[in-house]
Amino acid sequence: MSPETLSELKAVLGPKGWSEDAEEIAVKSRDWRGRWQGETPILLKPSSTQDVSDAVAICVKAGIAITPQGGNTGLVGGAVPRGEVLLSLSRMNGVRDIDTANDSITIEAGCILENIQNIAAEQNRLFPLSLGSQGSASIGGLISTNAGGVHVLRYGMMRDLVLGLEAVLPDGRIWNGLRGLRKDNSGYDLKQLLIGAEGTLGIVTAATLKLFPRPAETCVAFAGLPSPAAAVELLGLAKSTSGGALSALELIPRNAMQMVLDHIPGARDPLTAPHPWYALLEIGAGRIGEGRLAMESALETAFERNLVQDATIAENETQALALWQLREPIAEAEKAHGKAAKHDVSIPVSKIAAFIAEGTALAEKMVPGANVIAFGHVGDGNVHFNVAHKDPGAGDGFLSSCAAATDAIYDLVQSYGGSIAAEHGVGTLKAAELAARRPLEVELMRTIKAALDPHGIMNPRVLIPRH
Repeated sequence: MSPETLSELKAVLGPKGWSEDAEEIAVKSRDWRGRWQGETPILLKPSSTQDVSDAVAICVKAGIAITPQGGNTGLVGGAVPRGEVLLSLSRMNGVRDIDTANDSITIEAGCILENIQNIAAEQNRLFPLSLGSQGSASIGGLISTNAGGVHVLRYGMMRDLVLGLEAVLPDGRIWNGLRGLRKDNSGYDLKQLLIGAEGTLGIVTAATLKLFPRPAETCVAFAGLPSPAAAVELLGLAKSTSGGALSALELIPRNAMQMVLDHIPGARDPLTAPHPWYALLEIGAGRIGEGRLAMESALETAFERNLVQDATIAENETQALALWQLREPIAEAEKAHGKAAKHDVSIPVSKIAAFIAEGTALAEKMVPGANVIAFGHVGDGNVHFNVAHKDPGAGDGFLSSCAAATDAIYDLVQSYGGSIAAEHGVGTLKAAELAARRPLEVELMRTIKAALDPHGIMNPRVLIPRH
């Protein structure tokens, strides 16, 4: 980057809008898991949409590529710069509007998910997206990766929760699509191009999101199960008895549970004996007592059918949070345990049990010392199929030994009609795999990319890198 371009960026963003501090840049250029360490000539920290627009326009003129970054909680390398300018949205964290009559909130891209949940709760509303990194993940990144989380079963993924977007396009122009409309049949739905595009078509700067009425009662239960097949059957049962009010059903294997007990302070087993598998269920009801009644009915029938071996129902919010703390920090516990080859995949719900069984046998055959940790969101078919090592001290060499198994696991996913990228995105980690497995789709995405970003400056190595 030329000194002239650097000076121009610094001038337009002001003294707080950029950093060349090596320590700050090193932290921002490293992914959460510590798998990638990138580099950038400068960290840009705009405080407004106009700042973003001005910065992009300067970079376009100079032919300089940009890596946009939200909360830097991604798992596929999508926000790690490799020489590109790093543009962080963290200073853009304002709430522009809350419209309770319209059940919507308009916020800037740097807002942290947990803060949005709390702001909605203050208005007696619910923003339902919930995931383990919600204390640091920002809404712009969540939109750009079409994040999922634990409540997709009832409320859908991020693209289902966005009413409108504001974004800076690859030529620096600002597109204001912040419409709080449920119906707008006026041609192409342009916001959907940006949702899940991982910053390759523009930089999301603000969003109008859906809010929902808060459930009058939320009932949470934790059950010991004999198998993933029992979890799939329990899913159908709980959906039926709750009248569609089931908001989550999470599958947890015993080895993941043990990692949480070993590495997460305060975690404890709520059941009297260990079980091969567990399910965490949540039902949100419109009337007090309805959720508890539906949960009890589902579990009673599940006991009769031998789907559940033991279970406990949270009696209050504190107990409910404690049960969720056995699920949400699994990724953190895995990280504390050691290295793991992670596969964020989706499978038709009806085929989850068969996939886990076949995939586990495959990994154990191909990877010496493999410890398969398969957990996730039964209701939407998202399985986090991770291959760790039985020895916590296994290093990077172990990850290299998993490469062939990863290819075989993705082949298996494809044979089941699944996807190799469920909710974490593609990033740089899976870009080559996606191109090899879905060549026509990637070709069409490249056509769209070329139309909107002809100079290829927006996150150029991510999702659909140049040939």
